[in-house]
Amino acid sequence: MNIRVWEGFGEVLWEVAMALFPMLLFFLFFHFFFLKLPGKKLKDIFVGMVLTFLGLALFLQGVHIGFMPAGEAMGEILVSKSVRWIVIPIGFVLGFLAIFAEPAVRVLNHEVEKVSGGYIPAKVLLYTLSIGVAISVALAMVRILWDISLWYLIVPGYAIAFIIAFRSKKDFVSIAFDAGGAATGPMTVTFILSIAIGFASGMEGRDPLMDGFGMIALVALTPVLTVLTLGLLYGRKEKAKDEQTAQSA
Repeated sequence: MNIRVWEGFGEVLWEVAMALFPMLLFFLFFHFFFLKLPGKKLKDIFVGMVLTFLGLALFLQGVHIGFMPAGEAMGEILVSKSVRWIVIPIGFVLGFLAIFAEPAVRVLNHEVEKVSGGYIPAKVLLYTLSIGVAISVALAMVRILWDISLWYLIVPGYAIAFIIAFRSKKDFVSIAFDAGGAATGPMTVTFILSIAIGFASGMEGRDPLMDGFGMIALVALTPVLTVLTLGLLYGRKEKAKDEQTAQSA
């Protein structure tokens, strides 16, 4: 396979620059008129912006030349196997591992642990989100294999989510819906979605637009359900602890 590492890198640099430039303008506006940060702090922020620019550019270039072609190739290889159901457990494992490498999820877990004072450990939330995404990717593969409409999964899923939200702890409700957005980060969208599209493209009678896409909707849904379920477990644990304290008193 002939891989041209820097092919199209100029376009990627331009896209990243156009994405970050408005944020830079907003920051400069607030700095000069409101914040007036000290020089050292301002220098650190600019260094961070430069690193963000370089990191995003290199990551997106890696996506174009590596992640997406590799994902599509894996999907096409899996669909050529006589035992196609093997794609379900493989999707589960890949979905689980993708969250471990997802930068947005790492940031979310760190912030939740910091703000909650360790009440919600980062590792607990990480494994909860990983299980949720793993289930969603496995469901996406099931949907492609048996041509199941996305509505049959999305509508009941969000209905269950809203029902659980009324009984889950309030802290977990806000975290749950943020977690759904964090889980649909660059790792999941680029790699896992490419596998789904490649898998749908290789199956006879399947349309990649109809069957390959829609997986991200499931990825956004299942972390919401798993985090809300975690909130239910925390609520029951606190209730049992309060009852035990009341009895001992």
